[in-house]
Amino acid sequence: MSDKCVVMTTFSDDEVGSKIIHSLIEKRLAACVQVQSIESYYHWQGKVNKDQEKLVIIKTTLALYRQVEADILANHDYDTPEIIQLPITAGYSDYLQWIESECKAT
Repeated sequence: MSDKCVVMTTFSDDEVGSKIIHSLIEKRLAACVQVQSIESYYHWQGKVNKDQEKLVIIKTTLALYRQVEADILANHDYDTPEIIQLPITAGYSDYLQWIESECKAT
């Protein structure tokens, strides 16, 4: 088991997304952030919704998860943003070492 993880969140406003991404990278809470356009279908406040969003995939360490979550919450405009941590159970050792070297606990 690795001590690295992927954290996922979404946003619909590009300015909000940019704030989240740049904050995570500048604070070295993430080694890499990838963004992909998606369509989200979900129930919210009694209605079925369909939105164009961006999925954010954040490569970080388990030790930094709480700081990553707090940083996303501080910069997000959703009432209840998706923030999900997925463990990286295995991976190319050089890549995992790179994540470790780029993420710095503060």
